[in-house]
Amino acid sequence: MYTVDNYDVIVIGGGHAGCEAALAAARMGHRTLMATISLDNIALMPCNPAVGGPGKSHLVYELDALGGQMGINADATAIQMRMLNMGKGPAVHSLRCQSDKIKYQHLMKQTIENTENLNVKQIMVTELKVEDGKVTGIVTELGEFYGAKAVVLCTGTYLKGKILIGDIDYVGGPNGQRVAEHFSQSLLDNGIELMRFKTGTPARVDKRTLNLENMEVQEGDTHHHSFSFMDEWINRNEDVCWLTYTNKETHEIITSNIHRAPMYSGKIEGVGPRYCPSIEDKVVRFADKERHQLFVEPEGTGTNEMYVQGMSTSLPMDVQYAFLRTIPGLENVEIMRPAYAIEYDCLNPTQLTPALQVKHIEGLYSAGQANGTSGYEEAAAQGLMAGINAALWLEGKEPFILARSEAYIGVLIDDLVTKGTNEPYRMMTSRSEYRLLLRQDNADMRLTEKGRAIGLVKDDRWAKFTAKKAAIEEAMDMLRNTPVNPSKETQALLESLGTAPIRTGIHAYDLVKRNELSYAIVADAFGLKRYTPDVEEAVDISITYEGYIKKQMDQVDKVRKLEEKILPKEWDYTQIKGISLEAQQKLNKIRPHSIGQASRISGVSPADVSVLLIQLEQYNRSK
Repeated sequence: MYTVDNYDVIVIGGGHAGCEAALAAARMGHRTLMATISLDNIALMPCNPAVGGPGKSHLVYELDALGGQMGINADATAIQMRMLNMGKGPAVHSLRCQSDKIKYQHLMKQTIENTENLNVKQIMVTELKVEDGKVTGIVTELGEFYGAKAVVLCTGTYLKGKILIGDIDYVGGPNGQRVAEHFSQSLLDNGIELMRFKTGTPARVDKRTLNLENMEVQEGDTHHHSFSFMDEWINRNEDVCWLTYTNKETHEIITSNIHRAPMYSGKIEGVGPRYCPSIEDKVVRFADKERHQLFVEPEGTGTNEMYVQGMSTSLPMDVQYAFLRTIPGLENVEIMRPAYAIEYDCLNPTQLTPALQVKHIEGLYSAGQANGTSGYEEAAAQGLMAGINAALWLEGKEPFILARSEAYIGVLIDDLVTKGTNEPYRMMTSRSEYRLLLRQDNADMRLTEKGRAIGLVKDDRWAKFTAKKAAIEEAMDMLRNTPVNPSKETQALLESLGTAPIRTGIHAYDLVKRNELSYAIVADAFGLKRYTPDVEEAVDISITYEGYIKKQMDQVDKVRKLEEKILPKEWDYTQIKGISLEAQQKLNKIRPHSIGQASRISGVSPADVSVLLIQLEQYNRSK
């Protein structure tokens, strides 16, 4: 074994989790190595060529506010942007960006290669070195040893990956790449519990063989957007998507060949994602539905490859051709890359602390699909947090943990380490009990100061944040201090604005509360100062939902008391009398950070929590 070098942090994997983890650790001043199976696949988008969507966009905005890279990269390589759920309240508004996947990869690779303190190498890691319960480095297939004080696992779907298409299966990673066949065993040898999960992806089809006139055009938004708070709201629409549907004939072909699908023939061992099912699963589970919508999306501006979103499958090729050609617009389709399912090993996330550190191995962290999640955004968010916490641990500082009331990232990690997951975990807005507080539009107001304290928010971002914060406060003060009297002129003006007259003197603030009015309308009507769209949007939401926001803040204050009651790390819960046997077992396994986290563990009852509170009070008194 040849010692090549020693690093502060080694990140294993170059996917979305690995990119954010490596960038965070390096930007915080620690000598970092990204070890990836292929330099050509850094930040690869092996599934849909898109960033964001319901729940996921919130993660991207939060990651950006903390100083991450995904939002900046998505803005720079976008070919279409659409804001989803606009018919609902701002809590569930979700930006989705259609990306040029090749440009996205190239830009992220360029960013990583030019980041100070960060080296990147094409390495196949075969062994994790651990001594006396502490990680010491990695060994490669070529017998090289790289020493490390901390290691972050971002292995994605590459651990013992297996591709399945009909009755054909072979060892392979996404897009047929090499996989890590031996590293799983090293993790098992070091006492890490693994699970077997499955995911899949649709076929890529040739745009030249599509009948686009038989599909509905899906334009980007005329209203401009951006993921990064550092970027301007500009028009990023360079291309369009198309909408089409399955039909009775499509479903009949799938149903008659269902026995040839690996998921139904028994060839697939891993558990698949419930919220992103294959087309054969949809047809079986929703047999009453006459059709399912499909989005045909460009993979980029420089390719004819199109992604058929909603058509994930592992059926054999003859069936894939047969059912695709029953769909309007795809009558003469040619497949450029087949759809497939992929099985892979991942960690049981209940082995992790809220800082994403493996509990029994000091200095070892894990992030992304390696923790049983699905999606680029979930992976990137975890990668950022794992990179930050690895760096903070090296500095002897307290870990950076976001509460459920502070960020969707906090919800994501708390769900994983507290409840675990028996299927690939996907972020959705419904998972957060504080949705109105954790909007995508206010992620910078919630998290930029935290990113600054960590050291990831640099001066240019900080200046932009403080300017925006000051502008919001100025606008709010101006509205509160601008009187509106019930004069004839005012009543006529209000009538022209399509809103009810006033009976007594009020302030401009009260007018913005009305659903039919906004800051922009009121400001123009009464000659008030105008601000940038993001500032005015923040003012509108804060005023319109003021009462609801206050109620959620009151809920947060009540829950915070339980989160602040930290449980001793050394406690043996089997020795605590009065709690159930199931609670003892679950508490000893998960080792909750606080009473709040303990209360969310399945099997821990309110009565058990009451006993823990009494025990903790006695413990603190004795201390």
